[in-house]
Amino acid sequence: MSDEIVLRPQDGFLKIGLKELWNYRELAYFFVWRDVKLRYKQTAVGALWAIFQPLAAMLIFTIFFGKFAKVPSDGIPYPVFVYLGLLFWNYFSFGLNHAANSMVTNANIIQKIYFPRLIIPISSSLIGLIDFAVSSLILVGLMFYYHSTPKMMGIVYVPVIIFATFLSSVGLGCFLASVNVKYRDVRYILPFFIQMLMFLTPVIYPLSMLSKKYKWLLIMNPMSGVIETARSVIFGIGSVDWGLLYISMCISVALFIFGIIYFRKTERFFADII
Repeated sequence: MSDEIVLRPQDGFLKIGLKELWNYRELAYFFVWRDVKLRYKQTAVGALWAIFQPLAAMLIFTIFFGKFAKVPSDGIPYPVFVYLGLLFWNYFSFGLNHAANSMVTNANIIQKIYFPRLIIPISSSLIGLIDFAVSSLILVGLMFYYHSTPKMMGIVYVPVIIFATFLSSVGLGCFLASVNVKYRDVRYILPFFIQMLMFLTPVIYPLSMLSKKYKWLLIMNPMSGVIETARSVIFGIGSVDWGLLYISMCISVALFIFGIIYFRKTERFFADII
């Protein structure tokens, strides 16, 4: 008589299944490494593409917004100002986009074997950390060139800010991944949504240049607090708006919880309709 393994949905309002995710951690490593290799397969410069995108965007924004439009940068050299914003924004947008499309791109393996489906969007977001680390080298070079000395105490807060970015991208990515399984319109709408959302994030301009009448709209964007706090703690310009960071952290956690709940509620149907 052979042993049988019965798989049942977990009970409870929010059961992430941390123990199960930990048991399948090697599979998460495999997904990350596989996607990294596929991303840079048959490319001439490999991981240097992670540097080209934010660097090219920084040059364009510096010319048009820094030189021509004279957008203020709170006392920070504009190339450094905008590159730091792009660094965190690119990690968020990359994680969101890849997590949202992760279930569709991994349809074959989802239909064949069982594993915690939550591993797929989480590992898709983790890939962006590699690009983030590589792109950070250019930031160091820019800071050295413009004599912008980072604050050592501020660097301590960087992991917290990265974690908030991770939570918001994974949470929203999990929700969109679930919707994308049933409605493939998500893959067409998402790039436009991300592009528009960047202009509602203080990437190329400081939050201080907006009037109170419109500032509340950007405050509801979790990346606003992340980017503004990153600039304050790293460069020591002005005082840290802890209230803004608190709001961003709360929204990031709320997005993460909502995304996980919706994902776990709908994942039992993924293999049937994907």
